[in-house]
Amino acid sequence: MTTRDEAVARLTAPGSAFEIRVEEVLGERMEVFAHRQRSLGELLRASAGFGGREYLVTENGRLTYAEHHAAVAALGTALRDEYGVGKGDRVAICSANNPEWIIAFWAAVSLGAIAVGMNSMWAGPEIDHGLELTEPKVLIADRVRRELAGEPGIPVLSVEEDVPALIARHAGAALPDEPVDEDDPVVILFTSGTTGWPKGATHSHRNVIAACWFHLLNDAVAAETGRPQADRRYLLATPLFHIAALHNLAVVRLAVGDTAVVHLGRFDLDRVLRLIERERVTNWGAVPTMLSRLVEHGDLAKYDLGSLRTVSVSSAPSSPALKARLREVLPVAGGSLGTTYGLTESSTAATLASAAELLADPETVGAPVPTMEVEVRDGAGDPVPDGVEGEICLRGAQMMLGYWRNPEATAASNAPRRWFRTGDLGTMTGGRLRVSSRRSDLILRGGENVYPAEVEHRLSTHPAVRECIVLGAPHPDFGEEVAAVVVVAPGATVTEDELREHTRARIARYKVPTRWVITTEELPRNATGKVNRGQVELT
Repeated sequence: MTTRDEAVARLTAPGSAFEIRVEEVLGERMEVFAHRQRSLGELLRASAGFGGREYLVTENGRLTYAEHHAAVAALGTALRDEYGVGKGDRVAICSANNPEWIIAFWAAVSLGAIAVGMNSMWAGPEIDHGLELTEPKVLIADRVRRELAGEPGIPVLSVEEDVPALIARHAGAALPDEPVDEDDPVVILFTSGTTGWPKGATHSHRNVIAACWFHLLNDAVAAETGRPQADRRYLLATPLFHIAALHNLAVVRLAVGDTAVVHLGRFDLDRVLRLIERERVTNWGAVPTMLSRLVEHGDLAKYDLGSLRTVSVSSAPSSPALKARLREVLPVAGGSLGTTYGLTESSTAATLASAAELLADPETVGAPVPTMEVEVRDGAGDPVPDGVEGEICLRGAQMMLGYWRNPEATAASNAPRRWFRTGDLGTMTGGRLRVSSRRSDLILRGGENVYPAEVEHRLSTHPAVRECIVLGAPHPDFGEEVAAVVVVAPGATVTEDELREHTRARIARYKVPTRWVITTEELPRNATGKVNRGQVELT
């Protein structure tokens, strides 16, 4: 059987469908896919050819590619003719997941405008900040977010009434076709920082197309290595204002004619599993919290999950214990379990570990994806030897343009030749990356570095631990002490002494938490599934 490396080499060779060559990107020579589209509008126009195939499915209805194309054309025309939206203008979208969100995104694309994916979990002041920063021509929002937005001083279009009415009023309109440059901005997505105002990561058409082609290449590799690719139906259960759902699912599926099955409302495991069963979902990209609830479910046998072929974990770190348990409860889909490392600023994955690689090394996040460069660097900006820890830096055509109207933050994250400094710490060994921790999460205890991820991974192997987080807490002697908040599994009990001894058995004593909070309450998370460290309480 063809190996993944062999398939990638053949598919990306000169003259092949995914040929990679070097071109100038914003003044720097970089690897790119030679036969890529030059705008998202090209993908949108071509999607009409999928006709009666289902693009978007919810528990309330179905939208074919032809119907979606017509709706986008109508809404794009309405935004242009009734609200003056044109090339470079911003169209803000603040709503829970629904088909109208995706239609609004593609309508903005058709006009050469910039879609602003606002976090639907924001409070009113955060929505105000997003609107003040991006100055959109219109805001498209559902009822809850319209109430939070108040009177923003721009037209506010309701998802429930206005969007359908505009689509009906302009039914039959031709799809707008505004010429754009490959490096024009097309979408702003906000970073999930836990302090200060969110920053708007600005992605160009080139960035999102590069992300799309990463997935298209993965599809082609999977086909060559014996994994079925026909009749795929993808569960979309993560927020559309995040790259995992928008760039890596909604956009890619439109490019190839697959179906996105959209879960509506808050994550509810029973409803999600019923949706998978009813719609015969084949692929599920989930955050660790979702998969933790899945493996803890006491009666998966009552659901028919036989359609699931592939499960992937993304958006937040996941423990080896969780991955191992997933393989047990979902042998077929879990057997394909891989993982990636990426961030909003990279548009999609920067590294990829296949299922086989992850089995061989549960701590790896894999090798750089095609067209992406990854280096681990020291404080002076120089690459470090294999196995030596440093800052993870990224470079490639998929890296964002910068932070919207925030030159200071953009400059702080940039290094020469369009390298991006992630702020994450890791090691590279044999071309494969391991992530140690966020630099901002580093605990300095008496002059010794403690990386929370290492302690968290150890704690997560205790059978009573459902989830945990490790933080630095002020200490009069050591400067910081190691603190742990542990959420126990349903029906389980555990003491501080038991957890302390379990942790001490595998890691150095100075890394073992000296301050504990044991609780049954879930940890606070942001919309991408990452624990919001700034909201964790140690009392």
